[in-house]
Amino acid sequence: MEAKTEACCNVIHEDTVDKVKAAELPEEQVSELATIFQALGDTTRVRIIHALVQSEMCVCDLAAVLGMTQSAISHQLRTLRNLRIIKRRKEGRVAYYSIDDHHILTLFKTGLEHVSHR
Repeated sequence: MEAKTEACCNVIHEDTVDKVKAAELPEEQVSELATIFQALGDTTRVRIIHALVQSEMCVCDLAAVLGMTQSAISHQLRTLRNLRIIKRRKEGRVAYYSIDDHHILTLFKTGLEHVSHR
């Protein structure tokens, strides 16, 4: 569905406008990407991801690293798993968490480089 907007000015570069409009993302992708960035907007989840970039970890070890309760960590891990940012591997009764794939790792490291280069 195309939203009607009032033109606030005249288009200067129509070819650029047409090119950018033709490359618009499908709404589903926009929504999914926004959800991922929203998840990364939480400081606890960023700290969890940073820990998991270093090593695969279980909930108890993450709780010790972050100085939080197991329950609080589990809640955040569930959110990250549902978004496929992290994955879980079970070994007996212990669940180990790690970064889901290289895309997430690249996204996190790029963001870290961006804030570190100031």
